[in-house]
Amino acid sequence: MMSRFAAVVATLFLCVSFPGADADAFLKHGGENGLVSLAVRSEELQAAMGAVMGCTAGGASDAGEARRTEVVRQQLLPVWRTLPKMPQDESRVEWRFVRYTAHRHFMHRFGIMVRGLEPQIQVNSSNAGEADVLSREAPALAKQLSGSSKHGFSLQDAAVMIAALEQLLFDSDSVVLEKAYRKKGLATTDLQSRQDLQKMMVDYMVYWMLGDDTEGAELLLGNRKLLDEHIPHWQAISAMVEGTVRALEFSRQRSPRPGAAHTTFQQRYSFEDALEVAGSIGRSFAFFWESQCQDIKTSLLALDNTGSGRVRLPDFYGANKDGEWRFGESEEYLRELGALDETSSWRGKQVIVSNYMQAVSNCIVTRPHYLVCCINECEEMMGYIEEAIGAPVGLVEDVMSIAETLTNGDDQRAKLDESLRSQLYKIAAAHGGQVPLHGRLFAQWLHYAFPSECPFPHLTGTAAARTPLQFGESFSVSEEAVAKHVAEEAISKDLKQASNVSTEQWQMSQWSEEEELLGDYSTQLRRPWYKRASLLVGGGSLVALLALLQTSTSGHQSAKKPSACDKPMVHFV
Repeated sequence: MMSRFAAVVATLFLCVSFPGADADAFLKHGGENGLVSLAVRSEELQAAMGAVMGCTAGGASDAGEARRTEVVRQQLLPVWRTLPKMPQDESRVEWRFVRYTAHRHFMHRFGIMVRGLEPQIQVNSSNAGEADVLSREAPALAKQLSGSSKHGFSLQDAAVMIAALEQLLFDSDSVVLEKAYRKKGLATTDLQSRQDLQKMMVDYMVYWMLGDDTEGAELLLGNRKLLDEHIPHWQAISAMVEGTVRALEFSRQRSPRPGAAHTTFQQRYSFEDALEVAGSIGRSFAFFWESQCQDIKTSLLALDNTGSGRVRLPDFYGANKDGEWRFGESEEYLRELGALDETSSWRGKQVIVSNYMQAVSNCIVTRPHYLVCCINECEEMMGYIEEAIGAPVGLVEDVMSIAETLTNGDDQRAKLDESLRSQLYKIAAAHGGQVPLHGRLFAQWLHYAFPSECPFPHLTGTAAARTPLQFGESFSVSEEAVAKHVAEEAISKDLKQASNVSTEQWQMSQWSEEEELLGDYSTQLRRPWYKRASLLVGGGSLVALLALLQTSTSGHQSAKKPSACDKPMVHFV
């Protein structure tokens, strides 16, 4: 039998094969009494997905799912307006931009990094960079993404895809909840009291947070005294879970779910209620955890005496003392994460605070298909710029005037000194007089304007997003390595006394002139930029891409706009 994930995704390609399906609601849980069943029939899921895509008799008639997709659409709209559209259809974008939009949506809305959509992954003809949930659960469909759609993607396409992916990701956690039920000797048809449900959900949290490390979760639950030692702020997490269950109880009393009034008044809770609690936790946990992320950031910035958003490596390791559970990544691991700046001979090796905050080593939850991470504070600033410009490119004067009004979380304005103003003009000069908003050079400029909030953009493929478990035992710094850094620090102090390096030189020592654009900007950027063959577009040469686009345009000018139900449909987030 086809897996639950594969069945849903397959509907994107096969929905026209089920013209008579009666779809109740997209991804509603099948089975007796509305309970989740991992053995739910694939045709039911295909029909449900077909309803959302408007391919079945039910159409997108389910009001709840239609509203959810529309909410996603409205959330994507400000970014969508600033994406370069395809030359043959100015309402559509290429796959790389859909992928970029999806990554930003999940980071901004839920603080989660979807595996497979990480910006560090190089997208090319052999790797489409699709969501890992597809690679694992529907490899045949994922393979089809290696060549993105010739017709591109509309805003509605992207909204439906992202809404579907959102549901897929959080529905995957039902497997963890079923495991917690089995460990308690319960069936998913059993009802529980509020107190029992709270205990169940606390156990669920251990499995959920540890992800693939089932053995570790079993060990912690077997000796609960270890929970406080091995899961940071466990008591606060446990209290949050219990509070979420109480919030469900209050909600049920005010507005009982249809057909469940008797269990509501008896204060008994079903597996479906537990699923609702799990979904609420999954969608909001990053915001609960953000206070801890800010504690990490505050601790690091206290060691930054230059305002460059960087902490010297010896100082970084010096903060790891008295049992502190943070700041213990090895130099090799920091380098792979893209959190290490090694370009300043005067300052030595430095940890980039904004990159460290976004590093997967700070993601508190590791699920098979996503990670719960610290909120990207640069998202809000980038969002303001996108909304104000409303186009893929902007004039230097416009970008500068907007940036001058921006402030970070501490109400501090951008560090727009003369060198940064000059750099913005250089970026525009390299692109025929305008600044592409979604290029590496502008992201680099934003980093230096807000060094503590906006990560430094490394060249694609030079950093990775492996978790400590994936990296291996060497993810943690050894005592010998710390001692070596301390010794090198003593030598470095002697050299600095004789140094005469200007502040400006070392504060922007990492600046690089290498550009990378997410996709084709040929419509927005004119001839002078075309000739710069050294600029990269999505990992391929500009000349090759323009030739490909010219061939594609001439071959499809008369083609009709594709329907979401046309076969084969080969694009999915």
